[in-house]
Amino acid sequence: MCYFRYAASLCLLTAALAAAADTAWPSVANGFFEHRYSVLDQINTGNVDRLGLVWYFATGSRRGLEATPVMVDGTLYTTGTWSRVYALDARTGRLKWSYDPQVPRRAGAWACCDVVNRGVAVDAGKVFVGTLDGRLIALDAATGKPVWSVQTTPTDRPYTITMAPRVIDGMVLIGNGGAEYAGVRGYLTAYDENDGCQRWRFYTVPGPADDASNPQALARAAKTWPDARWTQLGGGGTVWNTIAYDPRLKLIYFGSGNASPWNRYLRNGGAEDSDDLFSASILAVHADTGRYAWHFQTTPGDAWDYDADGNLVLVDLPIDGRPRPVILQANKNGFFYVLDRRDGTFISANAFVAQNWAAGIDPKTGRPQLAGRPYDDGGRITRPAPYGGHNWQDMSYSPDTGLVYVPAADVPFLYQPEPRFAPLIGAWGTGLDLAAQAAPPGMDPLLLKALVDNAVAGKLVAWDPVRQRAAWTVKQAMPWNGGTLATHGGLVFEGTADGAFRAYDAGTGKLLWDYKLANGIIASPMTYEIEGTQYVAVMMGWGGSFALSGGQAAYVPGRDYRGYLLVFKLGGQATLPPPQPLDSGIPQPPPSTATPLQIAAGNRLYNQYCAVCHGANAISGSAIPDLRYLPNAVRGALDRIVLEGALQNAGMPEFSRQLDARQVAEIDAYLIKRAQETRASLTQPGWWASVKAFFYRLIAPALNWINALRH
Repeated sequence: MCYFRYAASLCLLTAALAAAADTAWPSVANGFFEHRYSVLDQINTGNVDRLGLVWYFATGSRRGLEATPVMVDGTLYTTGTWSRVYALDARTGRLKWSYDPQVPRRAGAWACCDVVNRGVAVDAGKVFVGTLDGRLIALDAATGKPVWSVQTTPTDRPYTITMAPRVIDGMVLIGNGGAEYAGVRGYLTAYDENDGCQRWRFYTVPGPADDASNPQALARAAKTWPDARWTQLGGGGTVWNTIAYDPRLKLIYFGSGNASPWNRYLRNGGAEDSDDLFSASILAVHADTGRYAWHFQTTPGDAWDYDADGNLVLVDLPIDGRPRPVILQANKNGFFYVLDRRDGTFISANAFVAQNWAAGIDPKTGRPQLAGRPYDDGGRITRPAPYGGHNWQDMSYSPDTGLVYVPAADVPFLYQPEPRFAPLIGAWGTGLDLAAQAAPPGMDPLLLKALVDNAVAGKLVAWDPVRQRAAWTVKQAMPWNGGTLATHGGLVFEGTADGAFRAYDAGTGKLLWDYKLANGIIASPMTYEIEGTQYVAVMMGWGGSFALSGGQAAYVPGRDYRGYLLVFKLGGQATLPPPQPLDSGIPQPPPSTATPLQIAAGNRLYNQYCAVCHGANAISGSAIPDLRYLPNAVRGALDRIVLEGALQNAGMPEFSRQLDARQVAEIDAYLIKRAQETRASLTQPGWWASVKAFFYRLIAPALNWINALRH
């Protein structure tokens, strides 16, 4: 009986929240339950083909744009790169104000996954934004003037903030990122929205300065770390993305990231069965105090970077014939989880993408049953990759269909331990041999493209969380597509990596509208209504980890990396400016004087230390410089840039602790060789290139299959 009174109250609360959000979009996920659903239906399955661009706003950026705009009182608030904030008239696109927090560009060296920001929170006449260098800033919503600012992270450790804050009961909640680097310990903090004073903090892993409000929880966690040295160095477990809230239960829910380093055998002295709590977990804390309520660890002893930071959705579902309040997550590890959000009880899990790291999930405990050792000295090709079966790009939930719309990906990765690993505070420190992903020197770029195209895939999955199976699936041209929006108009909106903004029938997956773009979308759309007109908005600007490391976008012809906020309505007639693709011409490298051994050494060094930003195999998939096209003047200054930090204020880190002058010369030799190969591929006869491309498409599946067998 108590449950049904609770369910009735929850339904009334949900209805009230939905009514308040009818015309506005008051938070990045349109409510505490993070549904990313709108009751608006002026744009629907019967007329969405008439949708057109009505206005756009140029951000001036060529990097990734990941924010979901917020619309309150006729104003759209959104963010761009380097944590800039924009306030625009939601009807006309007129810029009301902008705010630049002047993030030091050297902070970009500590951003694993681009200088991005996922949006703001708006409440009580203030706009709240987290900055890349770890500040939380409150701005006056009418003027954009700063009201207060607090440094939420240590300034001598490689912390960053890319997430959107959440406002709950007068508190602004913010986490941080950086678990790819040694020296970072994850936590979630609540600040008073009026003055920025800290209310409470919850640490996700044990460490030297434990939170006094959670001593028992952290003591329990400490027992699951066999080697305390790593928690002294940081331990990871960062809270870098999503937060949900149940006002009736007064519980705040969030996910934690990977333990640090990724390589569990380095982290735990070879131990096979350590859990490393509370990394890779879904956690609940009491809203008033931050006190631990419960946790569920999705990937105990994570060895693959399977964060649990993907967005969390709160719904009521019929489970075993009775309604239960649950929490849903499509995890990076490839499994879709359903938990009871009152106490974290495991209900069910099933794979929504291809995966081979687990033989299955224990139906009683939810604990994964590993498919052998995570990786050994020979390495192992594993799915999903660190990019995840589902990453931060938001899924949405429609109460009309009962389905969850997941931007999913199928990407393999060769997990291989890094030889001679030594942690360096502030330096990239996964413990993996990232160079194992490198193509051999001299591989034809067309063959490399064919292998990549065959091995990776993206898709939009409409997932039934009750039956734990896909209701329908749409295959996309590439992985790393945008988040989704569901509406009462029977639609699901999603932007794609290859440059499209699309609307699908929420019930069947049928494509109903396809708007072509010169750049990719990774952000999640939103919708709002003003003066009886419904609008749909999305940020366009491809970036993030998969984009930086190369990805298929490197091969998209005419790619225009300029970033915009795009706003659509029925009958919209606006057009974007003509594309301005980056045209580097044909590289003009100096002659190669290096030996094959030096080039091979440079290949490994480049792909270990440089590829995470400049692209695997020296093929940039973003606006970050493609080093095959290095001007000779820059090539002559590589020692100063790489070893002395000459470009630190432009976001280029220095590597004096990892590399020496001889190794920089080897990297240069590899880049010269890659430039020569690129020049040859760009100048070969068109017919010959076509013949080779066709042949490589035929043999790529066999080569990938053979490679998988080898590992």
